[in-house]
Amino acid sequence: MASQKITAALATIESSGNQQTKLQLYNNLLSEIVTTSSEHELAQDLIYYLDSILNEEISIVAARPLLDSFIQVLHKLGPENKVKVGQHAVTLLQTRSTSVEEQDAQIRELLADAYEQQEEYSAAARTLQGIQLDSSQRLISDAARVRLWIRIVRLYLEEDDTTNAETVLNRIKNLPSKIEDAELKLHFQLSQARILDARRRFLDASQEYYTVSLAAGVDESDRLQALSAAIRCAVLAPAGPQRSRALARFYKDDRASSVEEFGILEKMHLNRLLTPAEVAAFSQKLAPHQLAQTADGTTVLDKAVIEHNLVAASQLYENITTDSLGRILGLTGSGDLTAGEKAEAYAARMVEQGRLKGSIDQIDGVISFDSSTHGPATAYGRHIRQWDAGVQKLTEEVERISASISRTFPDFAEAQTAH
Repeated sequence: MASQKITAALATIESSGNQQTKLQLYNNLLSEIVTTSSEHELAQDLIYYLDSILNEEISIVAARPLLDSFIQVLHKLGPENKVKVGQHAVTLLQTRSTSVEEQDAQIRELLADAYEQQEEYSAAARTLQGIQLDSSQRLISDAARVRLWIRIVRLYLEEDDTTNAETVLNRIKNLPSKIEDAELKLHFQLSQARILDARRRFLDASQEYYTVSLAAGVDESDRLQALSAAIRCAVLAPAGPQRSRALARFYKDDRASSVEEFGILEKMHLNRLLTPAEVAAFSQKLAPHQLAQTADGTTVLDKAVIEHNLVAASQLYENITTDSLGRILGLTGSGDLTAGEKAEAYAARMVEQGRLKGSIDQIDGVISFDSSTHGPATAYGRHIRQWDAGVQKLTEEVERISASISRTFPDFAEAQTAH
Protein backbone atom coordinates (compact mmCIF):
# COMPACT_ATOMS: atom_id res chain seq x y z
CA MET A 1 0.00 0.00 0.00
CA ALA A 2 1.36 3.43 -0.94
CA SER A 3 1.92 5.96 1.84
CA GLN A 4 -0.94 8.38 2.48
CA LYS A 5 1.39 11.33 1.93
CA ILE A 6 2.20 10.20 -1.63
CA THR A 7 -1.39 9.35 -2.57
CA ALA A 8 -2.50 12.76 -1.33
CA ALA A 9 0.26 14.51 -3.29
CA LEU A 10 -0.69 12.60 -6.46
CA ALA A 11 -4.34 13.57 -6.06
CA THR A 12 -3.32 17.24 -5.75
CA ILE A 13 -1.16 17.06 -8.89
CA GLU A 14 -3.88 15.32 -10.91
CA SER A 15 -6.37 18.05 -10.02
CA SER A 16 -4.01 20.77 -11.23
CA GLY A 17 -5.10 22.38 -14.47
CA ASN A 18 -1.77 23.79 -15.61
CA GLN A 19 0.11 21.18 -17.69
CA GLN A 20 3.54 22.76 -17.22
CA THR A 21 3.06 23.10 -13.47
CA LYS A 22 1.82 19.53 -13.32
CA LEU A 23 5.04 18.19 -14.94
CA GLN A 24 7.22 20.09 -12.49
CA LEU A 25 5.16 18.82 -9.56
CA TYR A 26 5.54 15.24 -10.80
CA ASN A 27 9.32 15.61 -10.99
CA ASN A 28 9.44 17.12 -7.50
CA LEU A 29 7.30 14.29 -6.14
CA LEU A 30 9.53 11.63 -7.72
CA SER A 31 12.55 13.10 -5.92
CA GLU A 32 10.56 13.14 -2.68
CA ILE A 33 9.54 9.48 -3.07
CA VAL A 34 13.17 8.45 -3.51
CA THR A 35 14.39 10.40 -0.48
CA THR A 36 11.53 9.94 2.01
CA SER A 37 9.70 6.67 1.28
CA SER A 38 10.57 3.78 3.57
CA GLU A 39 11.97 0.56 2.07
CA HIS A 40 8.70 -1.35 2.33
CA GLU A 41 6.70 1.59 0.88
CA LEU A 42 9.09 2.58 -1.92
CA ALA A 43 7.97 0.06 -4.57
CA GLN A 44 4.27 0.76 -3.99
CA ASP A 45 4.79 4.53 -4.00
CA LEU A 46 6.58 4.28 -7.36
CA ILE A 47 3.80 2.06 -8.74
CA TYR A 48 1.17 4.66 -7.76
CA TYR A 49 3.36 7.33 -9.31
CA LEU A 50 3.52 5.35 -12.58
CA ASP A 51 -0.26 4.87 -12.61
CA SER A 52 -0.64 8.62 -12.33
CA ILE A 53 1.81 9.74 -15.03
CA LEU A 54 0.53 7.12 -17.48
CA ASN A 55 -3.16 7.85 -17.10
CA GLU A 56 -5.12 9.00 -20.12
CA GLU A 57 -5.13 12.65 -19.02
CA ILE A 58 -1.35 12.94 -19.49
CA SER A 59 -0.34 13.30 -23.12
CA ILE A 60 2.31 10.95 -24.46
CA VAL A 61 4.56 13.91 -25.24
CA ALA A 62 4.45 14.94 -21.59
CA ALA A 63 4.81 11.37 -20.35
CA ARG A 64 8.10 10.69 -22.14
CA PRO A 65 10.34 13.02 -20.07
CA LEU A 66 8.59 11.84 -16.90
CA LEU A 67 9.36 8.25 -17.88
CA ASP A 68 12.99 9.16 -18.56
CA SER A 69 13.28 10.53 -15.01
CA PHE A 70 11.54 7.44 -13.64
CA ILE A 71 14.02 5.15 -15.48
CA GLN A 72 16.93 6.93 -13.78
CA VAL A 73 15.34 6.08 -10.43
CA LEU A 74 14.67 2.49 -11.51
CA HIS A 75 18.40 2.09 -12.24
CA LYS A 76 19.21 2.65 -8.57
CA LEU A 77 16.67 0.24 -7.03
CA GLY A 78 17.60 -3.12 -5.56
CA PRO A 79 16.64 -6.28 -7.52
CA GLU A 80 13.48 -7.01 -5.52
CA ASN A 81 11.99 -3.51 -5.85
CA LYS A 82 13.20 -3.28 -9.43
CA VAL A 83 11.22 -6.42 -10.30
CA LYS A 84 8.03 -5.20 -8.57
CA VAL A 85 8.12 -1.75 -10.15
CA GLY A 86 9.50 -2.92 -13.51
CA GLN A 87 6.80 -5.57 -13.96
CA HIS A 88 4.10 -2.98 -13.35
CA ALA A 89 5.73 -0.51 -15.72
CA VAL A 90 5.97 -3.05 -18.54
CA THR A 91 2.29 -3.96 -18.09
CA LEU A 92 1.21 -0.32 -18.19
CA LEU A 93 3.31 0.45 -21.26
CA GLN A 94 1.83 -2.37 -23.33
CA THR A 95 -1.04 -0.12 -24.43
CA ARG A 96 1.33 2.72 -25.31
CA SER A 97 4.45 0.81 -26.35
CA THR A 98 4.38 2.09 -29.93
CA SER A 99 4.70 5.66 -28.65
CA VAL A 100 7.33 5.03 -25.96
CA GLU A 101 9.35 2.20 -27.47
CA GLU A 102 12.71 3.55 -26.32
CA GLN A 103 11.55 3.86 -22.70
CA ASP A 104 9.85 0.46 -22.85
CA ALA A 105 13.10 -1.13 -24.10
CA GLN A 106 15.16 0.49 -21.34
CA ILE A 107 12.74 -0.63 -18.62
CA ARG A 108 12.69 -4.19 -19.99
CA GLU A 109 16.49 -4.33 -19.96
CA LEU A 110 16.59 -3.13 -16.35
CA LEU A 111 13.90 -5.63 -15.39
CA ALA A 112 15.83 -8.42 -17.13
CA ASP A 113 18.97 -7.42 -15.19
CA ALA A 114 17.02 -7.76 -11.93
CA TYR A 115 15.60 -11.15 -12.93
CA GLU A 116 19.09 -12.33 -13.83
CA GLN A 117 20.42 -11.23 -10.43
CA GLN A 118 17.68 -13.35 -8.86
CA GLU A 119 18.61 -16.26 -11.18
CA GLU A 120 15.21 -16.18 -12.86
CA TYR A 121 16.75 -16.62 -16.29
CA SER A 122 13.65 -17.62 -18.25
CA ALA A 123 11.73 -14.61 -16.93
CA ALA A 124 14.64 -12.38 -17.97
CA ALA A 125 14.66 -13.91 -21.46
CA ARG A 126 10.90 -13.49 -21.92
CA THR A 127 11.13 -9.86 -20.77
CA LEU A 128 13.81 -9.09 -23.36
CA GLN A 129 11.82 -10.83 -26.08
CA GLY A 130 9.11 -8.22 -25.56
CA ILE A 131 11.39 -5.47 -26.88
CA GLN A 132 10.14 -4.18 -30.22
CA LEU A 133 12.90 -4.55 -32.82
CA ASP A 134 10.92 -3.92 -36.02
CA SER A 135 10.00 -0.31 -35.49
CA SER A 136 9.68 2.89 -37.44
CA GLN A 137 10.30 4.85 -34.22
CA ARG A 138 13.75 3.43 -33.47
CA LEU A 139 16.62 2.60 -35.82
CA ILE A 140 18.11 -0.69 -34.64
CA SER A 141 21.24 -2.07 -36.30
CA ASP A 142 21.73 -5.78 -37.03
CA ALA A 143 24.59 -5.83 -34.53
CA ALA A 144 22.24 -4.54 -31.80
CA ARG A 145 19.66 -7.18 -32.70
CA VAL A 146 22.28 -9.93 -32.56
CA ARG A 147 23.59 -8.68 -29.22
CA LEU A 148 20.07 -8.82 -27.74
CA TRP A 149 19.28 -12.22 -29.24
CA ILE A 150 22.57 -13.69 -28.05
CA ARG A 151 21.76 -12.53 -24.52
CA ILE A 152 18.31 -14.14 -24.73
CA VAL A 153 19.81 -17.40 -26.01
CA ARG A 154 22.32 -17.51 -23.17
CA LEU A 155 19.59 -16.84 -20.61
CA TYR A 156 17.48 -19.72 -21.92
CA LEU A 157 20.53 -22.00 -21.91
CA GLU A 158 21.07 -21.19 -18.22
CA GLU A 159 17.74 -22.98 -17.66
CA ASP A 160 18.64 -25.73 -20.20
CA ASP A 161 15.71 -24.56 -22.32
CA THR A 162 17.24 -25.52 -25.66
CA THR A 163 13.92 -25.33 -27.53
CA ASN A 164 13.43 -21.59 -26.97
CA ALA A 165 17.17 -20.96 -27.22
CA GLU A 166 17.32 -22.58 -30.65
CA THR A 167 14.27 -20.63 -31.86
CA VAL A 168 15.99 -17.35 -31.02
CA LEU A 169 19.34 -18.52 -32.41
CA ASN A 170 17.66 -19.27 -35.74
CA ARG A 171 16.73 -15.59 -36.01
CA ILE A 172 20.42 -14.77 -36.05
CA LYS A 173 21.06 -17.39 -38.72
CA ASN A 174 18.34 -15.88 -40.88
CA LEU A 175 19.82 -12.38 -40.80
CA PRO A 176 20.98 -11.38 -44.29
CA SER A 177 24.16 -9.79 -42.91
CA LYS A 178 26.92 -11.78 -41.24
CA ILE A 179 28.11 -11.24 -37.68
CA GLU A 180 31.16 -9.01 -37.90
CA ASP A 181 31.84 -8.42 -34.20
CA ALA A 182 34.35 -11.06 -33.02
CA GLU A 183 32.92 -11.30 -29.50
CA LEU A 184 29.35 -11.74 -30.75
CA LYS A 185 30.50 -14.35 -33.24
CA LEU A 186 32.21 -16.26 -30.45
CA HIS A 187 29.08 -16.17 -28.24
CA PHE A 188 27.02 -17.35 -31.21
CA GLN A 189 29.32 -20.33 -31.84
CA LEU A 190 29.39 -21.25 -28.16
CA SER A 191 25.59 -21.02 -27.90
CA GLN A 192 25.23 -23.17 -31.00
CA ALA A 193 27.65 -25.74 -29.53
CA ARG A 194 25.68 -25.91 -26.28
CA ILE A 195 22.39 -26.41 -28.15
CA LEU A 196 23.86 -29.16 -30.36
CA ASP A 197 25.34 -30.76 -27.24
CA ALA A 198 21.96 -30.72 -25.47
CA ARG A 199 20.34 -32.17 -28.61
CA ARG A 200 22.89 -35.02 -28.46
CA ARG A 201 24.29 -34.09 -31.86
CA PHE A 202 27.69 -34.70 -30.31
CA LEU A 203 29.90 -34.68 -33.40
CA ASP A 204 28.50 -31.32 -34.56
CA ALA A 205 28.76 -29.92 -31.03
CA SER A 206 32.35 -31.17 -30.79
CA GLN A 207 33.32 -29.27 -33.92
CA GLU A 208 31.70 -26.04 -32.67
CA TYR A 209 33.42 -26.30 -29.27
CA TYR A 210 36.74 -26.93 -31.00
CA THR A 211 36.26 -23.84 -33.19
CA VAL A 212 35.72 -21.79 -30.02
CA SER A 213 38.87 -23.32 -28.48
CA LEU A 214 40.90 -21.96 -31.41
CA ALA A 215 39.42 -18.45 -31.35
CA ALA A 216 41.81 -15.56 -30.92
CA GLY A 217 41.36 -13.11 -28.08
CA VAL A 218 39.89 -15.70 -25.70
CA ASP A 219 41.40 -16.36 -22.29
CA GLU A 220 43.58 -19.48 -22.35
CA SER A 221 41.64 -21.18 -19.56
CA ASP A 222 38.38 -20.66 -21.49
CA ARG A 223 39.96 -22.08 -24.62
CA LEU A 224 41.03 -25.18 -22.72
CA GLN A 225 37.52 -25.55 -21.29
CA ALA A 226 36.14 -25.45 -24.83
CA LEU A 227 38.72 -28.06 -25.92
CA SER A 228 37.69 -30.29 -23.01
CA ALA A 229 34.03 -29.93 -24.04
CA ALA A 230 34.97 -30.81 -27.63
CA ILE A 231 36.74 -33.99 -26.50
CA ARG A 232 33.85 -35.02 -24.22
CA CYS A 233 31.36 -34.64 -27.06
CA ALA A 234 33.60 -36.59 -29.44
CA VAL A 235 33.86 -39.43 -26.92
CA LEU A 236 30.05 -39.53 -26.64
CA ALA A 237 29.52 -39.55 -30.41
CA PRO A 238 28.70 -42.81 -32.24
CA ALA A 239 31.79 -44.82 -33.19
CA GLY A 240 32.76 -44.58 -36.84
CA PRO A 241 35.07 -42.84 -39.34
CA GLN A 242 33.79 -39.33 -38.55
CA ARG A 243 34.44 -39.67 -34.85
CA SER A 244 37.84 -41.25 -35.54
CA ARG A 245 38.84 -38.21 -37.60
CA ALA A 246 37.68 -35.86 -34.82
CA LEU A 247 39.60 -37.80 -32.17
CA ALA A 248 42.72 -37.79 -34.35
CA ARG A 249 42.48 -34.02 -34.78
CA PHE A 250 42.18 -33.46 -31.03
CA TYR A 251 44.96 -35.95 -30.22
CA LYS A 252 47.37 -34.06 -32.50
CA ASP A 253 46.53 -30.75 -30.81
CA ASP A 254 49.49 -29.76 -28.62
CA ARG A 255 47.12 -28.54 -25.90
CA ALA A 256 45.30 -31.88 -25.52
CA SER A 257 47.82 -33.35 -23.07
CA SER A 258 47.03 -30.56 -20.58
CA VAL A 259 43.32 -31.39 -20.18
CA GLU A 260 41.86 -34.07 -17.92
CA GLU A 261 40.19 -35.86 -20.82
CA PHE A 262 43.50 -36.68 -22.51
CA GLY A 263 43.69 -40.20 -21.05
CA ILE A 264 40.41 -41.38 -22.54
CA LEU A 265 41.13 -39.44 -25.75
CA GLU A 266 44.41 -41.29 -26.21
CA LYS A 267 42.92 -44.72 -25.61
CA MET A 268 40.04 -44.06 -27.98
CA HIS A 269 42.30 -42.63 -30.68
CA LEU A 270 44.63 -45.63 -30.44
CA ASN A 271 41.64 -48.04 -30.38
CA ARG A 272 42.50 -49.46 -26.97
CA LEU A 273 39.89 -51.08 -24.77
CA LEU A 274 38.45 -48.87 -22.02
CA THR A 275 38.16 -50.25 -18.51
CA PRO A 276 35.09 -49.70 -16.27
CA ALA A 277 37.23 -47.61 -13.88
CA GLU A 278 38.29 -45.26 -16.69
CA VAL A 279 34.70 -44.90 -17.86
CA ALA A 280 33.46 -44.20 -14.32
CA ALA A 281 36.09 -41.48 -13.82
CA PHE A 282 35.17 -39.87 -17.14
CA SER A 283 31.46 -39.92 -16.32
CA GLN A 284 32.09 -37.67 -13.30
CA LYS A 285 32.89 -34.80 -15.71
CA LEU A 286 29.68 -35.11 -17.75
CA ALA A 287 26.59 -32.90 -17.61
CA PRO A 288 23.22 -34.44 -16.61
CA HIS A 289 21.89 -34.48 -20.19
CA GLN A 290 24.99 -36.41 -21.26
CA LEU A 291 24.19 -39.11 -18.70
CA ALA A 292 20.47 -39.37 -19.43
CA GLN A 293 19.13 -42.81 -20.25
CA THR A 294 18.12 -43.70 -23.80
CA ALA A 295 15.06 -45.71 -24.80
CA ASP A 296 16.81 -49.07 -24.20
CA GLY A 297 17.83 -48.14 -20.64
CA THR A 298 21.49 -47.43 -21.37
CA THR A 299 23.14 -44.01 -21.20
CA VAL A 300 24.74 -42.22 -24.11
CA LEU A 301 28.12 -42.89 -22.48
CA ASP A 302 27.38 -46.62 -22.09
CA LYS A 303 26.53 -46.90 -25.77
CA ALA A 304 29.56 -44.90 -26.88
CA VAL A 305 31.94 -47.01 -24.79
CA ILE A 306 30.42 -50.30 -25.94
CA GLU A 307 30.72 -49.26 -29.58
CA HIS A 308 34.29 -48.05 -29.06
CA ASN A 309 35.34 -51.27 -27.33
CA LEU A 310 33.70 -53.23 -30.15
CA VAL A 311 35.82 -51.37 -32.70
CA ALA A 312 38.90 -51.89 -30.49
CA ALA A 313 38.15 -55.61 -30.34
CA SER A 314 37.90 -55.70 -34.13
CA GLN A 315 41.50 -54.42 -34.24
CA LEU A 316 42.69 -57.26 -32.00
CA TYR A 317 40.70 -60.24 -33.26
CA GLU A 318 40.00 -61.64 -36.70
CA ASN A 319 37.01 -63.51 -35.29
CA ILE A 320 35.46 -64.00 -31.88
CA THR A 321 32.40 -65.71 -30.41
CA THR A 322 29.54 -63.46 -29.46
CA ASP A 323 29.69 -64.72 -25.85
CA SER A 324 33.38 -63.81 -25.56
CA LEU A 325 32.72 -60.43 -27.15
CA GLY A 326 29.90 -59.83 -24.66
CA ARG A 327 32.33 -60.41 -21.78
CA ILE A 328 34.92 -58.06 -23.31
CA LEU A 329 32.28 -55.37 -23.71
CA GLY A 330 31.16 -55.82 -20.09
CA LEU A 331 27.60 -56.67 -21.09
CA THR A 332 25.23 -58.62 -18.86
CA GLY A 333 22.16 -60.60 -19.76
CA SER A 334 18.76 -59.08 -19.13
CA GLY A 335 15.24 -60.06 -20.05
CA ASP A 336 15.28 -62.54 -22.90
CA LEU A 337 18.73 -61.52 -24.18
CA THR A 338 22.07 -62.97 -23.14
CA ALA A 339 25.25 -60.89 -23.08
CA GLY A 340 26.34 -62.57 -26.32
CA GLU A 341 23.07 -61.70 -28.03
CA LYS A 342 23.43 -58.07 -26.94
CA ALA A 343 26.97 -57.99 -28.34
CA GLU A 344 25.66 -59.46 -31.60
CA ALA A 345 22.95 -56.77 -31.78
CA TYR A 346 25.47 -53.97 -31.30
CA ALA A 347 27.79 -55.44 -33.93
CA ALA A 348 24.92 -56.01 -36.39
CA ARG A 349 23.76 -52.42 -36.08
CA MET A 350 27.26 -51.04 -36.62
CA VAL A 351 27.87 -53.32 -39.61
CA GLU A 352 24.53 -52.31 -41.13
CA GLN A 353 25.38 -48.61 -40.69
CA GLY A 354 28.82 -49.05 -42.22
CA ARG A 355 30.64 -48.18 -39.01
CA LEU A 356 32.15 -51.66 -38.64
CA LYS A 357 33.38 -54.10 -41.30
CA GLY A 358 32.63 -57.74 -40.75
CA SER A 359 30.08 -60.54 -40.84
CA ILE A 360 28.09 -62.49 -38.28
CA ASP A 361 27.48 -66.25 -38.25
CA GLN A 362 24.38 -66.51 -36.07
CA ILE A 363 24.33 -70.31 -36.14
CA ASP A 364 27.85 -70.70 -34.74
CA GLY A 365 27.65 -67.44 -32.78
CA VAL A 366 30.85 -66.06 -34.32
CA ILE A 367 31.65 -62.54 -35.51
CA SER A 368 34.38 -62.24 -38.17
CA PHE A 369 36.00 -58.86 -38.63
CA ASP A 370 36.96 -57.99 -42.18
CA SER A 371 40.47 -56.58 -42.02
CA SER A 372 40.87 -56.55 -45.80
CA THR A 373 38.30 -53.79 -46.21
CA HIS A 374 40.46 -51.59 -44.03
CA GLY A 375 43.42 -52.18 -46.33
CA PRO A 376 46.67 -54.14 -45.88
CA ALA A 377 48.03 -51.66 -43.36
CA THR A 378 45.17 -52.35 -40.94
CA ALA A 379 45.49 -56.11 -41.25
CA TYR A 380 49.25 -55.85 -40.85
CA GLY A 381 48.78 -53.59 -37.83
CA ARG A 382 46.48 -56.12 -36.17
CA HIS A 383 48.99 -58.94 -36.60
CA ILE A 384 51.76 -56.69 -35.26
CA ARG A 385 49.66 -55.94 -32.16
CA GLN A 386 48.98 -59.65 -31.68
CA TRP A 387 52.70 -60.35 -32.03
CA ASP A 388 53.57 -57.55 -29.57
CA ALA A 389 51.08 -58.93 -27.07
CA GLY A 390 52.65 -62.39 -27.38
CA VAL A 391 56.18 -61.03 -26.96
CA GLN A 392 55.11 -58.99 -23.95
CA LYS A 393 53.54 -62.04 -22.34
CA LEU A 394 56.70 -64.09 -22.97
CA THR A 395 59.00 -61.44 -21.50
CA GLU A 396 56.78 -61.08 -18.46
CA GLU A 397 56.93 -64.85 -17.92
CA VAL A 398 60.74 -64.85 -18.27
CA GLU A 399 60.95 -62.00 -15.75
CA ARG A 400 58.71 -63.90 -13.34
CA ILE A 401 60.88 -67.08 -13.59
CA SER A 402 64.06 -65.04 -13.18
CA ALA A 403 62.74 -63.38 -10.03
CA SER A 404 61.67 -66.76 -8.64
CA ILE A 405 65.18 -68.22 -9.23
CA SER A 406 66.77 -65.20 -7.53
CA ARG A 407 64.60 -65.66 -4.46
CA THR A 408 65.16 -69.43 -4.26
CA PHE A 409 68.92 -69.50 -5.13
CA PRO A 410 70.30 -66.07 -4.15
CA ASP A 411 73.96 -67.20 -4.20
CA PHE A 412 73.63 -68.67 -7.67
CA ALA A 413 71.87 -65.55 -8.94
CA GLU A 414 74.57 -63.29 -7.47
CA ALA A 415 77.31 -65.38 -9.08
CA GLN A 416 75.60 -65.19 -12.45
CA THR A 417 75.25 -61.42 -12.14
CA ALA A 418 78.98 -61.12 -11.29
CA HIS A 419 79.89 -62.93 -14.50
